[in-house]
Amino acid sequence: MVEKDQEGVSQPEVPPHKKHELHQELPVDFPDPFFRGLHRVIRFAIRVLAVLMVAVILWGVGDVIYIIYDRLITPPFLLLNINDIFYTFGAFMAVLIAVEIFINIRLYLGTNVFPVQLVVATALMAIARKVIVLDFETLTPMYLIGIAATTLALGLTYWLLRQGNQYQEWDD
Repeated sequence: MVEKDQEGVSQPEVPPHKKHELHQELPVDFPDPFFRGLHRVIRFAIRVLAVLMVAVILWGVGDVIYIIYDRLITPPFLLLNINDIFYTFGAFMAVLIAVEIFINIRLYLGTNVFPVQLVVATALMAIARKVIVLDFETLTPMYLIGIAATTLALGLTYWLLRQGNQYQEWDD
């Protein structure tokens, strides 16, 4: 059975005895009216952040278009060198990370559950962007080790989360 939450998002129906077992960050049906009001204010603030993130995404798309245009009209015309390509990739990745953050916000608002796996995937994408645009001429060995350790930790965390979710459907 499926029911819709206050945002109109389909949610699986939860038996009444299990409703309090769900991990809800900002429930709109919280028993204390003071905290219920604060939860509504925070949910409104998150909606504002979603609108602002869409503006950032559109700005980023405009920036990618401008970067490509600027690189193509700079002599030699219609040619990109390897640094231009990596710079463009970095701009693309920044927009994709903004899209992932928007999806995090949307899931957070739509389900009342913090999407841990998606947040880790977004962080992994952000570190991948960092690796793509690294300037190896200015790096220190410790910085490179830190980036490698962060990438490994995020990759392992993402893999573990995926492994855990793989068997979650069998528990129901």
